[in-house]
Amino acid sequence: MRPRPGRHRLRAGGQEVVAGTGPRSAIPFCAASVSTCSMVGGPPPENLAVLMRDVFMLLNDRVLLRLAERGHGVVRPVHSAVFEHLDDTGTTVTVLAERANMTRQAMAELVAHLEAHDYVTREPDPADRRAKLVRPTARGREAVRIAQELVPQLEAWVAELIGADRAANLRADLQTLRTALHHSPQRH
Repeated sequence: MRPRPGRHRLRAGGQEVVAGTGPRSAIPFCAASVSTCSMVGGPPPENLAVLMRDVFMLLNDRVLLRLAERGHGVVRPVHSAVFEHLDDTGTTVTVLAERANMTRQAMAELVAHLEAHDYVTREPDPADRRAKLVRPTARGREAVRIAQELVPQLEAWVAELIGADRAANLRADLQTLRTALHHSPQRH
């Protein structure tokens, strides 16, 4: 199977992992991978949104590689939409979809994949018997723990690469951008 544009094949622990874009990483300036997107046959754009997306994808690939090395090769970038928004006490598919800004049907497919691989379970909601709560299993919690353990290492690597002051400024600038974009009308 060949990876789709925007995907990369990585080898980890004897397993092949396909890594790349997730549902929330599509940027309006260029929805395809930088390697496949250009302006009328020219070089790929180097605008700020594309650069931020590319750095995110490359850092995320390192997380996926670590997960694969530890026996979690079926976890894909798109599954972060479940793990990021899942409460330990359980969350309905509808709430997960709302939090991830995606359709209920798309979220249900992600949950079904993770359930088939023992990362989550679906159990009746005691507050509403018609609904089911998605809960992480021990395997799901292990995958999240592995990913979270890598974050400080990646941040230390960034600080080593560009310097601690610049890394701190980068964090502050990205937080400022996130806050401004979250609270401003979509004029930009």
